[in-house]
Amino acid sequence: MHELSITEHLLADCIREAEAMNASRIRTIRLCIGQLRGIVPECIQIYLDMLAEGTIAEGARIESETPPVRVRCLDCGQDGDITPHHLECPHCGSLRLRLLSGKEFYIKSLEVDVNGNKSTASADGLE
Repeated sequence: MHELSITEHLLADCIREAEAMNASRIRTIRLCIGQLRGIVPECIQIYLDMLAEGTIAEGARIESETPPVRVRCLDCGQDGDITPHHLECPHCGSLRLRLLSGKEFYIKSLEVDVNGNKSTASADGLE
């Protein structure tokens, strides 16, 4: 259910960014969602479909990428990828880890129509 609130803020940010580009329509919203965020892209799409009615984002499609959970071991000093269900160093088995990635959530880019033409704009930094 937390996806509803997230989608409301996401939609507002995307509309603000698209309007700043003089876009007439948002076609695609590309997201980066870390595995540890607990955000389900399909839920975002369902809520977006409801919330975007009557806006320039009506009909927009969500695309997402999920970067790996990356850690640095505080015992052996090596970096590695882990899964959210296996939280130990892939090199030495230590549980003393520093999280390097896996909690991201940001708009990677928007595909919009500007004067009837498709355009893709990076929206890095919008979180």
